[in-house]
Amino acid sequence: MASVGPSAASTQPALPSGPAVFKTIPYAFILPEIVCGTWVWILVAATSVSLPLLQGWVMYVSLTSCLISLLLLLSYLIGFHRNSENWKVLDSLYHGTTAILYMSAAVLQANATINSEFSANAPLNYQLNSAASFFAFLTTFLYILHAFSIYYQ
Repeated sequence: MASVGPSAASTQPALPSGPAVFKTIPYAFILPEIVCGTWVWILVAATSVSLPLLQGWVMYVSLTSCLISLLLLLSYLIGFHRNSENWKVLDSLYHGTTAILYMSAAVLQANATINSEFSANAPLNYQLNSAASFFAFLTTFLYILHAFSIYYQ
């Protein structure tokens, strides 16, 4: 007969801290999320923003997500979570919400890419907007992977 005592609680995987964050799925996705999100922000900032309302939202989502993800990564690196199970819920909610926001930003960036095809200085802006769209969809995919892979640990 199996005992359901304190030893049963210790079978749950511990949240990583320190360098183990970079070796543990889904937490290893945080650094690529930050890097790809930074590329979105840089590439949109490098274009002549012809649709400020659309691309303003893209820049807001990418910059805010990069900063919050950086804070989350730093908190995992220094062990601020103290192995609390609430951090898994917080992490999943954050990454799920950010995936939805990034999907909206990626679609708006794709729309801005289509509109920039026929504008002045078209080749350069179109190429920058295309790259920003690619990284926006890639970042969305990374956030979705992170949010769902927490449940499969």
